[in-house]
Amino acid sequence: MLQLVTFITLYKLLIPDFCIKEIMAKKMPTYSICNLLGADRCMTEIVVTRLRDFMDSHRDIQFPHRHDFYQIVLFTRGGGQHSIDFQQYEAQPHQVYYMAPGQIHTWDFSAETDGYLVNFNDSFFTSMYHNPYFVREFPLFSNISGSSVNTLDMSCCAEVEQTFAQMLDEFNHGGDYTMDILRGMLMVILVRLSRVVPVTFKEGASKHNVVLMRQFEKLIEIHFREKRLPKEYAEMMFVTPNHLNALTNNVVGKSAGELIRERILLEAKRLLANSDLMIGQIAEALHFEDNAYFTRFFKKYLGTTPEGFRAAYALSGTG
Repeated sequence: MLQLVTFITLYKLLIPDFCIKEIMAKKMPTYSICNLLGADRCMTEIVVTRLRDFMDSHRDIQFPHRHDFYQIVLFTRGGGQHSIDFQQYEAQPHQVYYMAPGQIHTWDFSAETDGYLVNFNDSFFTSMYHNPYFVREFPLFSNISGSSVNTLDMSCCAEVEQTFAQMLDEFNHGGDYTMDILRGMLMVILVRLSRVVPVTFKEGASKHNVVLMRQFEKLIEIHFREKRLPKEYAEMMFVTPNHLNALTNNVVGKSAGELIRERILLEAKRLLANSDLMIGQIAEALHFEDNAYFTRFFKKYLGTTPEGFRAAYALSGTG
């Protein structure tokens, strides 16, 4: 945290206050599939493309931004850097990344980078399965026990790449029932990648406890803004607070309270990165009693104030 404070202090010395205010006045854009494709293809719920083609068409959105859709990318060659929710990654062949709506993303890939990209909306599956959390139940998009980036072994990568290639051909040249075929092939990719995604579950955690942990993760994602206490989640899961804490410690080595708190802090950082929101608005959106309580909470666990985090983020320009 000392590095963060030093970073802020240095930039304040080098850059006038009016420049900082101008940077922080900018609003982070949120892109939909319609934004990327144009109005003529606005009804599309899924897009499949070569990564190279997407990069050539959208070099103007390398800066921090959000999506309101899911995105999966498989790199087949090249390199560079990208970030997801403030975590930096080096792109490399056989790497795949997963992004859920609302996450913050930046990218700066090398000129030769290529691969496959699929964007899809919740409705691509929920219209058929009638489950609003269908996609979120895959571990690929978990904020707690999943991983946004994974490097595949040769066998898995070859299988996933082949399926992506088939999807791209169907997307570009398909006819009747194209959406059904794409839905089936995307389901294969989601399941195949879910089987190999790195998770933070401790070795020896029982299958029953993992299932309960998934349930707890889902409840946190739904209720973290208004429910802060483990006992509130324990009640919804029909277990005692002590049992819930024992469960989370057994599966991920953290208390239930830590997991709830980490999700709140992640959302606070996301909202702070969206610089047109005042601190008071963010505190209210996260159901804090007042600005002072929110500031104490944020500083206690991240070592800097919300204003300090925002200034460092705005000046670094990374997600």
